[in-house]
Amino acid sequence: MQLGIFAKTFPGTDPQRVLSAVRENGFATTQFNLACVGLPSMPNAVAPETIAAIGAASRSTGVSLAALSGTYNMAHPGKTVRDTGFKQLAIVIETAAALQIPLVTLCTGSRNAQDQWMGHPDNALPTAWADMAAEMEKALELAERHDIYLGIEPEQANIVTSAADAVRLIKEMGSKRLRIVLDPANLFERATAAEVSDIVERAVDVSAGHITMAHAKDRHADGRFATVGQGIVNFPAFVDSLRVTGFDGPLVAHGLAAVEAPAVARYLSDLVR
Repeated sequence: MQLGIFAKTFPGTDPQRVLSAVRENGFATTQFNLACVGLPSMPNAVAPETIAAIGAASRSTGVSLAALSGTYNMAHPGKTVRDTGFKQLAIVIETAAALQIPLVTLCTGSRNAQDQWMGHPDNALPTAWADMAAEMEKALELAERHDIYLGIEPEQANIVTSAADAVRLIKEMGSKRLRIVLDPANLFERATAAEVSDIVERAVDVSAGHITMAHAKDRHADGRFATVGQGIVNFPAFVDSLRVTGFDGPLVAHGLAAVEAPAVARYLSDLVR
């Protein structure tokens, strides 16, 4: 497995500075975000010189770009908002292709019009799934055209809430371009350590063969997120179970402060050896 971190963990809008921090703190790869070059995460355009600067920073630091964030609300109740998000996703996918970044990460969205990461009672309705699936079909056409993979992450507040939902969507789409980003801390909200172990083990089993990236974020029993290794997720067991399935992709830390990064790198390095 390759040890990575969200590039947004580190401040700054100079890609050389940001990726140098990734390397200096013990990580070999990163999930990049265009906010790290002073753009919106979902921009309306990316200048050629910006793309060149990102590529040059990756080469000079030796930090590979494992993924690029392309999250917009694919289930927003307003079609106009979804249409704008899709146009911006096209820019992100084109940027990823130019930089030879293999994966663009998505958000399957929420009917919550204010926040795509917050739940809504209508998320469970068939119409919400249908709107999200229609966006996904269009996104996969772009991905096929640009030779890019798309990653969906099961999130309790989104349309795809579980590994089973993610596999269902992959089967419905019928595309090898759609993969799973698995974050064990997003598979539950409040649970005991024993319940979490069961949830995570079943999720890895259901997702086997579809996982393209794993996230390293933790959670406390009361639902608060935590830095990896400080909550109730059994990360040694999680990494072992990923390894058993044959997963050998990026393990990417996030949900931590920059000052915590060196300790997290050491912790995860011990697990992936």
